[in-house]
Amino acid sequence: MLHRRDFLRTAARATAGVAVSDSWFANNLQARQAIPAKHREVFVGDKRVRVVDVHAHCIVPEVSSVVEGTTFASIVGTLPRGPNIMGPDRLRSLDEQGIDVQVLSINVFWWYAAEDRELARQIVKVQNEKLAEWCAAHSDRYVALASVTLQYPELAAEQLEQAVKQLNMRGAAIGGHVRGEELTSRRFDPFWAKAEQLGVLIFMHPQSAENVIRTDSLKGKGDLGNVIGNPLETTVFLSHMIFEGTLDRFPGLKICAPHAGGYLASYLGRSDATCQRRTSAGCANKKPPSEYFKKEIIVDSIVFSEEGLRHLVAEVGANQIVFGTDEPFNWPTNVDLILSASFLSNAEKEAILGGNLVQLLRL
Repeated sequence: MLHRRDFLRTAARATAGVAVSDSWFANNLQARQAIPAKHREVFVGDKRVRVVDVHAHCIVPEVSSVVEGTTFASIVGTLPRGPNIMGPDRLRSLDEQGIDVQVLSINVFWWYAAEDRELARQIVKVQNEKLAEWCAAHSDRYVALASVTLQYPELAAEQLEQAVKQLNMRGAAIGGHVRGEELTSRRFDPFWAKAEQLGVLIFMHPQSAENVIRTDSLKGKGDLGNVIGNPLETTVFLSHMIFEGTLDRFPGLKICAPHAGGYLASYLGRSDATCQRRTSAGCANKKPPSEYFKKEIIVDSIVFSEEGLRHLVAEVGANQIVFGTDEPFNWPTNVDLILSASFLSNAEKEAILGGNLVQLLRL
């Protein structure tokens, strides 16, 4: 399990290399606002379709005042700012990309290390309320996923219910572990039970597989903590949720796994074979792993290539894939990959671009 010091160091590394100065944001915003953006309209055939992006991030600057004077102040100070702060430039970006509705989440779960329950509660309260304010002011363009204090599962369940019923949030964003502890531990059952009861989406965003790899094994060139670590953590998280039987105990859960479900969706045959042929695996799941990708597990479309998308559709089906961009971070994700895919029917394109999420998030 990660120690508190290691967790804080991890959070700092997770934000390294992507920070953008506030002055850059201000200058860039002023320049771009000079020319009004035209909303790109996306058509499948001759039908105008609604595009919904499940995978977009931001920060809430107001949380700085909550953690002032604590060990978390330095972590908050390193969080990427610039376009990661919601403002007019983000609205312009939606118009340019042809995105009608974007689902916002905060994706660096540094507050999981808060051992002071009240401090953790205040951090989440400010983040959820400020994010809800932005979405309420732009209700035709944004919805949000709540932050929760997952290190305190009962409190996390309360926060999720409050966020959904009082702040109009559509679910929660969580990390793949809590300081190295797997989320299949029975102590997290109150949170999973509440998510199932509410019927809302749980978006699991990884943190560079710090709970999986040995120290510094992803160091060196290539930003491997992100490029390999994030899909790896997603793969491990989903595998635990399946093999430990958590998805069977809470069959109404809807888990969205970003980055196309990590590596698991591309190698489901091996996971299926494990329970069929290896008695030593001790599988607790009631169904073959691939079956959970037909209902409980949804993945986003961030695969970057036509062949990657074709394979993903072949493995999990278009009805389990939702559009994602990872905005504001610099990845080549756009609607054109879906629109130009010759192997997709018009109905499948519409489902991936927004239809699946419109139904799931009750937009």
